[in-house]
Amino acid sequence: MNNVNLKQWMLLIAPAISLLFLFVDIKPGDPIVTRTAAVAILMALWWVTEAVPLAVTALLPIVLFPTLGIMNGKDVAPIYFNHIIFLFIGGFLIALAMEKWDLHKRIALVIMLKFKMDAQSILLGFMITTAFLSMWISNTATTMMMVPIAMAVLSQLEQNFDKSKVMKYSIALFLGIAYSASIGGIATIVGTPPNLSFTRIFAILFPESPEITFANWFFFASPISVIFLVIVWGLLTKVFFRKAMKLEIDGDIFKNQYKKLGPISFEEKVVLIDFLILIFLWLFRKEIPIGNFTIPGWSNLFEYCNYINDGTVGITMAVILFMIPSKNGKNSRILEWKTASKLPWNIVLLFGGGFALASGFKESGLTIWIGSQLGGIESIHPVIIVMVICTLITFLTELTSNTATAEMLLPILGGLAIAIHMNPLFLMIPATLSCSFAFMLPVATPPNAIIFGTGKLKISDMSKVGIWINLIGIGIITAAVSLFGKYIFNIDLSHLPDWVK
Repeated sequence: MNNVNLKQWMLLIAPAISLLFLFVDIKPGDPIVTRTAAVAILMALWWVTEAVPLAVTALLPIVLFPTLGIMNGKDVAPIYFNHIIFLFIGGFLIALAMEKWDLHKRIALVIMLKFKMDAQSILLGFMITTAFLSMWISNTATTMMMVPIAMAVLSQLEQNFDKSKVMKYSIALFLGIAYSASIGGIATIVGTPPNLSFTRIFAILFPESPEITFANWFFFASPISVIFLVIVWGLLTKVFFRKAMKLEIDGDIFKNQYKKLGPISFEEKVVLIDFLILIFLWLFRKEIPIGNFTIPGWSNLFEYCNYINDGTVGITMAVILFMIPSKNGKNSRILEWKTASKLPWNIVLLFGGGFALASGFKESGLTIWIGSQLGGIESIHPVIIVMVICTLITFLTELTSNTATAEMLLPILGGLAIAIHMNPLFLMIPATLSCSFAFMLPVATPPNAIIFGTGKLKISDMSKVGIWINLIGIGIITAAVSLFGKYIFNIDLSHLPDWVK
């Protein structure tokens, strides 16, 4: 059965399965639990198969929760817009401003010019550049920008070296770009959608819990990103550089592309300053304890400091760009609505659907019920549980949307953590990271699909390296949350925290 037929069949099969599930009565005396599970099954099947667009499936709670008596429609609707959504919108608007004025391309070329012009160094340069940009702008946009630069490098090499050598190098280069886009994205909350999904779903399930800020996520995830990037670079060079590959690359390629950009413009300077201020404000909004010393947060300068969140900061810095006149065109501004309208509203709706589903899980008691059914695994060592979760999600995400996967599974993991008396963060954080670590197939992530579309590599090239990177990623995530994640997020595995209710 091909993919098109599967989608057509699932349009009918998924609602039928969901409808039949309503008669199972999984928790006698509490039909709301069963009804919520039926909605979750329908959404999961449609999300996994994409029988309808992901954003359309995300709208189902607005229709089904009130109809089935799970939640009042007035309570469901506001869930779709919250401070996490505005964090995403604010960050994305600034990313769009960077793209509008080619600042992202200038940053990329400046970084590339810092590296030596041999094959290994250029591969590392492409990977570092892609990873850095993916921390702030979408991994799809980053990959689309880096691929033409890589094509120019390969075109020059094909004129001077044996084609078989260049072909192997091209595979390594394109894989390095795709993988780095995913690896860089995990480092910041705004870098990839599953990170944002996690922060809000966690807050919905555990409203009394400490806030997951931009800063504490960055201090946890950025070392993972750096370590993993170096390991993947080493693996790619080992696989594709077995014989000494002495390919000297003409540095004029990057110099000429940089010259085409011309002198840095007024608009680029404004966006760059705005971007740097944004990072500073995100990182230092709240106190950062370092041993016995604490770096004070700037939000303490305000009387109502607890009212300010990362979404407030993101929107503030984006709005400023709408106010500053541009010197490039009459009556134009640094950022205009024509550019801002490119916001991926489908992702915004997808976020909202996941948040609504998580709220339904909590309000109906389905989270607790699922956890109680899985309580038997309490005797298994926590690290083994984390490793199994990472493995299942990593390979599931090879075939499904990483955001949809996060939004389906994170509420379940929250309930599981309660049932086995474990801090929910110890399960939900590694699960979130695993949603972005799919490296085997072109359908796994947009960067994988883009580099596969160049025609420079086969699925077998991607899968034979990708499976090892998947496995390494599982090990790194498990080790990271076990070794230093516990300290950054104050995870004590000996008892449930007070905020779990």
